[in-house]
Amino acid sequence: MKNLFLTTILSLIIVSCTSRVGNASKLGKNQAPITGTQWVLADDIANKPTLLIEQNRISGNAGCNNYFSDATIDTSAGNFSAKNIGSTKKMCNNMTSETSYLSVLQEVNKYVVTDTTLELYKDNLLLLKFNKQ
Repeated sequence: MKNLFLTTILSLIIVSCTSRVGNASKLGKNQAPITGTQWVLADDIANKPTLLIEQNRISGNAGCNNYFSDATIDTSAGNFSAKNIGSTKKMCNNMTSETSYLSVLQEVNKYVVTDTTLELYKDNLLLLKFNKQ
């Protein structure tokens, strides 16, 4: 179980490293507002997590359970933070992906948005990439 978790996290980081070339130069710069938008994870996994961003809140589905959190979003610097994420507690077949997703989401501190893509970073490392739904 521990090896599966570590493999999942490592896979996310590897995918992130190979994907960050395009928008990394936009980090720390003024970003378009992302509130009122529904996003779906771009990775090719079953039961893709979703992310809904509202004023100072985020919510969505992590693949099985619904989650929610207060969020801090600063468009002038492209800062994004979600801490103490809560969720429903259904048991599902593959909880590892969901646990990994929620763990990685709490590490995010920057974002870059284009028309149809949202990239969430920890410093200069791309952690999660979403497509507008």
